Amino acid sequence: MLTSGGVTNPSIHSALVQLLGKPISESHALCVPTAQWGNPMSSPASVRGFVAAADPRSRHSSGLGWASLGLLELTALPTIDAQRWVPWVREADVLLVNGGDATYLCHWMRESGLADLLPSLHDTVWVGVSAGSMVLTPRIGTDFVEWPAAPDDRTLGVVDFSIFPHLEVFPTNTMADAERWAADIGVPSYAIDDQTAVTVVDGSVEVVSEGQWTKFEA
Repeated sequence: MLTSGGVTNPSIHSALVQLLGKPISESHALCVPTAQWGNPMSSPASVRGFVAAADPRSRHSSGLGWASLGLLELTALPTIDAQRWVPWVREADVLLVNGGDATYLCHWMRESGLADLLPSLHDTVWVGVSAGSMVLTPRIGTDFVEWPAAPDDRTLGVVDFSIFPHLEVFPTNTMADAERWAADIGVPSYAIDDQTAVTVVDGSVEVVSEGQWTKFEA
């Protein structure tokens, strides 16, 4: 489930429960805050707010009422034996992957080994917020790269489309901005607002929205 702002309305909530196959209150989640470290607007306080479900925005992800919440910090995983952390991931029902910088998150997904593990996580639900969604796309566009060490705007390419998030939420995320971005991205893409999610199940793509969204062809 790829979102801009998280699980922000009943339609997205219903779609998430359907993906989980059981109530959120019976589902176990791991929070992945790593993308925040690559964004200059993030801080230790914002990371804590997400992981502890203490930030007002966390009510749309970590604050949904999960059976349990754990922390999966990708920058730490290369120092830990995979026999320890891989079972943590496999036992989770959902990965809550927060926003920040998608290229930084992409780097640490590869370095940690999580990117290699993804294809085998058949029953795990991925709930991305902003950069946490964009990291699964082929490219994010140079305007969304905040991490100075990023070699380019390429990301994992797990899905075959790109995402322009926060449509009409910020002054630089207007529909005109999305159209300019889409013209250069080179793949099909979606501009989505914070009331919209894109679900991908076995290659089938569906938009779930109570807001505004647009699809751009390549």
